[in-house]
Amino acid sequence: MFRNRQDAGRRLAGELAKLGLADAIVLALPRGGVPVGAEIALELNAPLDVVIVRKIGAPDNPELAVGAIVDGNPPDIVLNRDIVEGYGLDDDQLRVLIDRERPELERRRLVYREGREPLPVAGKTAIVVDDGAATGATMKVALRSMNRRSTLETIAALPVAPPETVMELSREADRVVCISQPAHFLALAYHYLHFPQLTDQEVVDLLRKFRPQDTG
Repeated sequence: MFRNRQDAGRRLAGELAKLGLADAIVLALPRGGVPVGAEIALELNAPLDVVIVRKIGAPDNPELAVGAIVDGNPPDIVLNRDIVEGYGLDDDQLRVLIDRERPELERRRLVYREGREPLPVAGKTAIVVDDGAATGATMKVALRSMNRRSTLETIAALPVAPPETVMELSREADRVVCISQPAHFLALAYHYLHFPQLTDQEVVDLLRKFRPQDTG
């Protein structure tokens, strides 16, 4: 059990530091992954950014993911081909579903990045971080997107996840670093003593600490 997200981040950072990673960049999944990623970025003296993922829901079932949009320049579309084929969606129908989610992706981008472009990941070791995962669906999408962006290496970093999720993530990432892999995974909050919900402002405040100071 972790005391809080900061404790989880420091413990993950200790494991990642042993790997001697080259040109690392820490990419946190907001909101909960950001305080974890901040501790890792401090330990590795690496830049910190967010990777923003927005689910694309099926036409009559918004909770079922047809795919996802991953923020970038340009944004990356990752599709679940089995779901797309199951619904018989053509390109025009997919475009409508994707366009429906773009405004929320842009809103989150403006809130978290405050107008800044995503940090480039080409040639970097991309460490994708969250505060834990049950199915790992969002992290899998983020990893697939990073693998399309010419990264040197992709690493999934998690404090806690069930063994089957770690196995699935290992098919998407070059390496998975996960401290706790309980066979009987409970809701994520049960693996932390202190697990508050974070606000957008708390995320923004953390990210600002890692941004280079503008010089006039």
